[in-house]
Amino acid sequence: MKTRKTEIESLIEAMRKTKNKRLYERYQAVCLHLEGVKTKDICAVVKRNRQTIERYIQAFKQHGIEGLVPSYSSGRPHKLNLEQEKALAQTISTKQPVDVGFEAQYNWTLRLVVHYIQREFGQSFTLRGASKVLHCLGFSYTKPTYTLARADLDKQRVFKEETFPALKKVLNNEIDHLLFEDESMIRDRFFVMKPKITI
Repeated sequence: MKTRKTEIESLIEAMRKTKNKRLYERYQAVCLHLEGVKTKDICAVVKRNRQTIERYIQAFKQHGIEGLVPSYSSGRPHKLNLEQEKALAQTISTKQPVDVGFEAQYNWTLRLVVHYIQREFGQSFTLRGASKVLHCLGFSYTKPTYTLARADLDKQRVFKEETFPALKKVLNNEIDHLLFEDESMIRDRFFVMKPKITI
């Protein structure tokens, strides 16, 4: 049975050896407790609340110095399994959204990826969550980087104010989407596969 004095000595030795700030803090908190320092004063020293300090003390009482070593979580399990992640990466890298049922959509956006995952795998993702998954799969987000250098502002204005409204009247809601293509093919925001990725 260890005495209080030997427990304090072992904690001081552990504090001296560790380079882990969190672990040092736990050793220090318990060491101060064993030396008779009041919990509120320990809170002030290590900048933690009472419940946290009491949790450290309880862990030490139950498991000794090993009970103070933080257990690291590997995080939440992935919503998509390995096969689903491979299928998603394959689809995004080899097909356009229009190829998999998204009418008149030619570049992958986060919103389309979220809809695709929900439809194909039955899993809901936020835009941020989908972005993290794609990043882990080796994709990067590309944004428009240029505009037409020789664009004619007057012609653009005429097209917007006259030509396009007239065209819409002629079509009379017979089609859902109009796609325009110019000789420069300005890039939209989309996902591209980074080189040398392994899936």
